[in-house]
Amino acid sequence: MRHFTFFLFLLLLPKLEARSIEICPTCPLSSLQEAIQIANPGDEIFIQAGLYHESNIIVDKKITIRGVGMPVFDAQLEGEIITVTADSVHIEGIEFRNAGRSHIKDLAALRIQKRDYFTISNNRFINSFFGIYIENGKYGLVEGNILIGEAENEMTSGNAIHCWYAEHLVIRNNVSRHHRDGIYLEFVNKSIISDNLSEDNIRYGLHFMFSNDDSYTCNIFRANGAGVAVMFSKRIEMLENRFEYNWGRAAYGLLLKEIYDAEIQHNVFQHNTIGILLEGSTRLNYKYNVFKRNGWAVQMSGGCLDNVFTQNNFLTNTLDLVVNSRVNNNTFDGNFWSEYAGYDLDRDGQGDVPHRPVKLYSYVLTQSPESIVLLRSFFIDLLNFSEKVSPVFTPENVLDNQPLIQPAI
Repeated sequence: MRHFTFFLFLLLLPKLEARSIEICPTCPLSSLQEAIQIANPGDEIFIQAGLYHESNIIVDKKITIRGVGMPVFDAQLEGEIITVTADSVHIEGIEFRNAGRSHIKDLAALRIQKRDYFTISNNRFINSFFGIYIENGKYGLVEGNILIGEAENEMTSGNAIHCWYAEHLVIRNNVSRHHRDGIYLEFVNKSIISDNLSEDNIRYGLHFMFSNDDSYTCNIFRANGAGVAVMFSKRIEMLENRFEYNWGRAAYGLLLKEIYDAEIQHNVFQHNTIGILLEGSTRLNYKYNVFKRNGWAVQMSGGCLDNVFTQNNFLTNTLDLVVNSRVNNNTFDGNFWSEYAGYDLDRDGQGDVPHRPVKLYSYVLTQSPESIVLLRSFFIDLLNFSEKVSPVFTPENVLDNQPLIQPAI
């Protein structure tokens, strides 16, 4: 009877419904921090268009913060703007401007601090040291944001989207420019990075380390210091991305260092100094990729084992393949090479003689970079032809036994 009475009492209590709280520059309530203080969990705060000089805001309740007409929060280079310390927070439609910067602390315009189930969507971040900083977060969505920095060098700049110790993130449809790294992930597992544009960043378009079971699809990495660096990670999918115009002395479209069990398919590598640079990477499958007009299409150093290249198109690269190791058990069968000069008498779509994609000039260039000045000379053509006829210096077992006559689909 006592339990029934208590249950009846609960039913008679008035239900707390989610409220809408409005702030604007001329309203009685004009401070976001004050609105958060009076809000209850589940409430929604609407911020009307205008300029707000407010920073170091703490969101410690499960609420939605929604901008109307893209209100601007300008921190005037004094500290962070918003720090989220509660689960299930949604932030949308706000412009974050001039967050603080420091050479001691990683200051960010918007920080998620050890919280889960958050959404950061359709915001703008202008002149931030770090734009979005996620530390120890799970089940978060970062979508449709534009992040424009003013980075001048690596030492005095931060990353557009920075994630550290996170799981089950979805980062999609974001634009990042002029930061140190467009997207940076460290110890980030089981996450999806898709449909982002990362360009004109000083160091990398995407940089991730110690991150496993992730998928990177349909992104564009353009004109960065280098396109993407993938290090010390396992079970990675990189599908349908574009790596283009990453030029420079040490630039590449994609660096793979100590990577295991990855699928790299349907990507385009175009106009990069190096398309893919591999170091110590094992059991990677490369299929249906296009390498077009790169300096080096693929450069492979020691410790790269059990990699499979098949159904890829190598089109008018200066050097299609460089292998800096005599030990090789990687396979390169069934690719299209625009420099292949063989024939197909039985008309089965495959060349009747193998193709050797490694030129002697690539070996000379590795030993003596100054020889680049001889690139288009008759002497280099003669050198490559003589090695092709009677291989001595190039790896004997690096060849395509079934070169395609027409480009792969």
